[in-house]
Amino acid sequence: MGAGGNAADAAEGVMATDFFWSYTDEPHASRRKEILARHPQIRELFGPDPFAFLKISAAVLLQLWTATYLRNASWLKILTVAYFFGSFLNHNLFLAIHELSHNLAFSTPSYNRWLGIFANLPIGVPMSITFQKYHLEHHRYQGVDGMDMDIPGRVEALAVTNAVTKSIWVLLQLFFYALRPLFLKPKPPGLWEFTNLIIQLSLDASLAYFWGGRSIAYLILSTFVGGGMHPMAGHFISEHYVFNPDQETYSYYGPLNLMTWSVGYHNEHHDFPRIPGNRLYKVKEMAPEYYDNLKSYKSWSQVIFMYIMDRTVGPFSRMKRKASKGD
Repeated sequence: MGAGGNAADAAEGVMATDFFWSYTDEPHASRRKEILARHPQIRELFGPDPFAFLKISAAVLLQLWTATYLRNASWLKILTVAYFFGSFLNHNLFLAIHELSHNLAFSTPSYNRWLGIFANLPIGVPMSITFQKYHLEHHRYQGVDGMDMDIPGRVEALAVTNAVTKSIWVLLQLFFYALRPLFLKPKPPGLWEFTNLIIQLSLDASLAYFWGGRSIAYLILSTFVGGGMHPMAGHFISEHYVFNPDQETYSYYGPLNLMTWSVGYHNEHHDFPRIPGNRLYKVKEMAPEYYDNLKSYKSWSQVIFMYIMDRTVGPFSRMKRKASKGD
């Protein structure tokens, strides 16, 4: 992989002021072809997860019931339950929406969109349909300048200069993740976005009217704290933030995969986005020679700590590539 930009800064032990720049294509498409040529049985893993609907329904109903149960709770109790319980459920649902963006619950795309809107309900803020639009481009144009909205914008990256500002960035990273595309590459909303918005606002208003503001506050807090300084939110950093200039996607092989639709198997996911999370571990088992030598993580909490404390790592620690005429 040809890389430039911040490699010199990293070698000097200072935080980068530019991205890593690659002059090769993203690695997943070529690796996918090579793996399928050697291990064609992996195609048998393609297709929807038949239990996705049940898993999502259980999480949605449990979280909405918890919100109504806490309608008269103290703010301290609401915050405590949100961090230690609700955050795990809402982040699970956020990653369920990620799964649905790849049509991995049903073969019919519209069914996945409806289920995504349903999974969105406890999150409190409409995002399911919009997320799909930008996320599919992240796969199609990984690292491409101006196309991949998973990568921080330049102004955003320049504002983060030390451990304190990195800590604030991690705490608020869900806001950056959600708002970044709206500023850098806005897309006109369509019928599906308005449907997502109307259904979400209707649920929020009903919850606030019948059970009070604390119920809806619990859901919003669960989303916010679960996307910030939280073990499950470590995947935002671990997936593509470059700690080693020779690798731009990293997998996580730890226990939280059980609660996150196995999003930690991220090299495997980018290589085979048509395989649902509950089967991604089989990709690594079938083709270990392609994954065992790649750097990976076993703790998302450790990744957050490394990101904050490593003086050379920051929002610029991402691999970018120039857009081609085809892009």
